[in-house]
Amino acid sequence: MTSIGALELKVLFEIANIIGHALDLERTLEEVLRILSDSMSMKRATITLLDDNGQLVIRASHGLSAEEKQRGVYRLNEGITGRIFSTAKPFVVPDIHKEPLFLDKTRSRQLEKDRISFLGVPILLQDKPVGVLNVDRLFGDEISFEEDVRFLTIVATLIGQFYSLVKQVQAREERLKRENVNLRSKLSKNYQRFFIVGKSPSMLRVRQMIEKVAPTRATVLLLGESGTGKTLAAQFIHELSDRNSFPFIKVNCAAIPENLLESELFGHEKGAFTGATNIKPGRIEEADKGSLFLDEIGEISPGIQAKLLRFLQEREFERLGSTRTRKVDVRIIAATNRDLTEAVREGDFREDLFYRLNVFPIRVPSLRERADDISALINHFLDKLDREYGRRLTLRPRALEALLRYDWPGNVREMENLLERLSIMVEDTHVDLEDIPPNFFLGSDIAQPRNEEQSSLQEIERREVVSALERHNWVQSRAARELGITLRQMGYRIKKFDLENLLRERRGQGRMSLHR
Repeated sequence: MTSIGALELKVLFEIANIIGHALDLERTLEEVLRILSDSMSMKRATITLLDDNGQLVIRASHGLSAEEKQRGVYRLNEGITGRIFSTAKPFVVPDIHKEPLFLDKTRSRQLEKDRISFLGVPILLQDKPVGVLNVDRLFGDEISFEEDVRFLTIVATLIGQFYSLVKQVQAREERLKRENVNLRSKLSKNYQRFFIVGKSPSMLRVRQMIEKVAPTRATVLLLGESGTGKTLAAQFIHELSDRNSFPFIKVNCAAIPENLLESELFGHEKGAFTGATNIKPGRIEEADKGSLFLDEIGEISPGIQAKLLRFLQEREFERLGSTRTRKVDVRIIAATNRDLTEAVREGDFREDLFYRLNVFPIRVPSLRERADDISALINHFLDKLDREYGRRLTLRPRALEALLRYDWPGNVREMENLLERLSIMVEDTHVDLEDIPPNFFLGSDIAQPRNEEQSSLQEIERREVVSALERHNWVQSRAARELGITLRQMGYRIKKFDLENLLRERRGQGRMSLHR
C-alpha cells in the first residue's frame, strides 16, 4: 500500500499543479486524463459535463478518436453515465460485456473481447452533479475497486473545483464585456443621440439587440426599408465591439457594377483583367480584424453569392488572378431592404448563404412603425441644422401637423433631406405648410394650400396632361411617352389632378362609339 499511496500523491500533485496554472477548460481536462494514463494502468477515460441543452457530452477524453468522442452524448438517465449523474454516486462495472447498462455509445470497445473493468464517479459542485468522470481500471486487478473509487473521487473533487473556477472567470469576463459595451455606448455621442430620439418600444428593442450582439463574433443581418438607419446601426455594432480600433469598411453592393464587385471585395493581381495595371487588395483585406458592412446584400449576383458563401464558411479567399489563398479575421454585418426569404423562395438568393448571414437578424423599424418618435426626430434634425447652418427653424402648427400625419416612405433619410432643404430655401425662420415643396405629399391624403404662382403652373401642367391623353384616345402609356415621363409618373399626375373620373368617362364614350 505504501507504493500505491506514494503513486497517488505524485499523481494528485501533478494534477493540482496543472489545475492551479490553467484556465482553458478542455485542454486542462485532457491533460489531467493524460497524467492518469501515463502514471497508471488506465487505457481510456472520459470527462462528461452537463451542457446548455441539458445533455451530458464528452468534453475531454483519452484513448478515443475525435469521432468516438463526438458520439458520447447522453441523456440524464441514459446508461451508466446517466445513472452516475442522476444518483450522484459511483458505479463499478467488473466486466463491461456483462453489464446491460454499459451502452458503449462511443463504440471504442467494439473489437475488444477481453474482460474490461470500468468505473465512474460524479463530478460535484456544491454537492450537486455537474458531470461524470469515467475510466478503465486504474491500478490493476491486484488492487480493490474501492481503492480505485476512493482515488477517483479525489480527482473528481479537484476537477469540480477547477470547473467552478473556470465558470466564475467566464461569468466575470461576460460581466466585464457587458460593462465595456455599456461604457462605450455612453461615450459614443452618435449612439446616444440616435437612441435618445428613438424611445419607442421598437427602437428600444433594436438598442437591446445591438448591445447584446456587439461584443460577440456573430454575423449580423440588418433588415428594414431604405432610410431607416441600418448603416448607423452597423456602425454602432462595430463601435461597441472589441474590433472598434480596427477598420469599419462599407461596401454598397447595389452601387457597384457586377463585373467590378468581385474585384472590389476580393481584390486582384496585376494583369488579372484588362485595366488591372496594379495589385489591388480588396475591401475584405482592408477590413482585417475589423468589420465589413455589406449594404444591399440582396442585390448581389449568383456568382458573387457563391464566393461570399465560401468566405463566410472558411474566412479565406483568393484575389482575382491569384492562386494564393489568403485568410483574414473579419466580422460580417450585412443589410438589405429586400425580403430575403422570398428571394430564396424565388431562386434569386442562395438558401445556404441566407442561413450564413441570418445568424443574428435585427429589424430596424420604419417611421410608420414608430410614429411616437417623429416629433423628437424633427427636433433632433432642427438642432443639427442649427449647428451646421446657424439658423434655428421653427415649424408652425399646420406644417408640424402635416409632417406628423405623413407616412414618410423614405423614412429618416427623407425627413433629414426635407428639413435641410427647408433650412436652405425658406428665408423666414418660421416654416409654414406653404413652404413645403408642393409635390412632397403627393400620394398622401394631406392637402397643401397653393399660392397663385403654384396654381397657375399646376393648371398648365394639368392641361398638358389632359391634352396628351385626348390626342392618344386616353391611353395612358402613349400619352406618357409623348410627355417623356414613365407610366407610373403619369398615374401620379392623374391622381394629383383628380382625373380618374374624367378618364373613366372618356374611355366609356370611346367604347360606346366603337359599338355603334
